[in-house]
Amino acid sequence: MSKLEIRSPLPGTFYRKPSPDAAEFKADGEAVAVGDVIGLIEVMKTFHEIRADIAGAAVVFIAEDNEPIMAGQVIAEVEA
Repeated sequence: MSKLEIRSPLPGTFYRKPSPDAAEFKADGEAVAVGDVIGLIEVMKTFHEIRADIAGAAVVFIAEDNEPIMAGQVIAEVEA
């Protein structure tokens, strides 16, 4: 299997959940489809959905919840 990367389109803070008490959008090892929301990036109090642009059998997150990230940084890897 090959691993494909999902990268951040912009700098900010990465969140794996829509709110602190909610479940994660996707858990490590879960299947992902094109268009699935995998997280949020907060930039100056504005939240942007990060959607998968690839499908695969399992997603593995590289970025941690509530982690500052840069544009182009790998957020997750998808086994395709």
